[in-house]
Amino acid sequence: MIGSVKMTKSISVLGSTGSIGTQTLDVARMHSIKVTALTAYRNIELLEIQAREFKPNLVCVIDKNSAVELKAELADTDINVISGEEGIIQAATESSCDTVVNAIVGVAGLLPTISAIKAGKNLALANKETLVAGGSIVMKAVKDYGVKLYPVDSEHSAIFQCLQGCPENSLKKIILTASGGSFFGKTKEELKNVTVENALKHPNWNMGAKITIDSATMMNKGLEVIEASWLFGVKDEDIDVLIHRESIIHSMIQLKDNAVIAQLGVPDMRIPIQYALTYPERVFSPVKELDLADIAQMTFYKPDYDTFECLAICRQALRKGGLYPTVANAANEVAVDMFLKGKISFLKIADIVGNSVSEFSSDISDSFTLEDILYTDKETRRKVYEKYC
Repeated sequence: MIGSVKMTKSISVLGSTGSIGTQTLDVARMHSIKVTALTAYRNIELLEIQAREFKPNLVCVIDKNSAVELKAELADTDINVISGEEGIIQAATESSCDTVVNAIVGVAGLLPTISAIKAGKNLALANKETLVAGGSIVMKAVKDYGVKLYPVDSEHSAIFQCLQGCPENSLKKIILTASGGSFFGKTKEELKNVTVENALKHPNWNMGAKITIDSATMMNKGLEVIEASWLFGVKDEDIDVLIHRESIIHSMIQLKDNAVIAQLGVPDMRIPIQYALTYPERVFSPVKELDLADIAQMTFYKPDYDTFECLAICRQALRKGGLYPTVANAANEVAVDMFLKGKISFLKIADIVGNSVSEFSSDISDSFTLEDILYTDKETRRKVYEKYC
């Protein structure tokens, strides 16, 4: 999966106007990395600014009406403006890029990931849902097409960094750290009437709305457990989760001799983004230095699986295998969207995800296809909408 390769020279950024996308462009700007393609859903104001600065070969706007507007705004340039899902695939396979940064939110990132791999592109993957829903297919494709996959999630990048120099087969356990989100320490009774505004107040990270809600429910950590199992070839029982409110230790590994290695840094996504693009090199970063004396102390707690049920549900889905993680992810994406729109309560998110996983039945084990994933995702969403909307 991961091996030595020359530092990235050119990138295609899928989801360039989001949090990960804009920080990726910070790194590209600092290290003169060529940007060959940019994509967004409909934020054409920011996309135009990015396009004029980085002068990519193409930009894609998923929303076709917005793409028409952007094409008119960029008429004085040579930049090709395309649209729709087919446009995202074109950006993911753009001939002159060597690495695709996938910062798309949700399972919508799966097809572009597969397309990029088949086109021989290395991947800097921030789209965890790709591995949650299609881990076996993605990892097989990475091997079959001989490309490299570098994790961008801070936790998985931390694990990757900790593993550098460790002998093969020396890993005993992965320890994923979690901030605990907006509602750490709260009881279910206290969470009954929380608002969207409350849930979007993350203590440490500045992220998009969907991932911030996932952090508040601990669903994000559940998805990361599944992602880690695929990236590093470990089982659920070999992955621990530890609440670390300060977000200074981004994750740890425990080796067979019980030595523990941790990766520390200020909570800034430009460290893992940059490492994915410059690996194996370590180069100057715009991120400030970590001052442990200033931090003074760090705290650690066990997760509350009873209050934050999404974490337990994801672990259950991982153990069940097959298409169960696909169901959990699809149900969550719909539930989070409904919560953000004020249609359901915060606690209802976990109910919807749990019920969807419990009610799902499939005789498919690990031999499912991409079509099976897409069908299961679509059917899960349909059932959730029908039942709860």
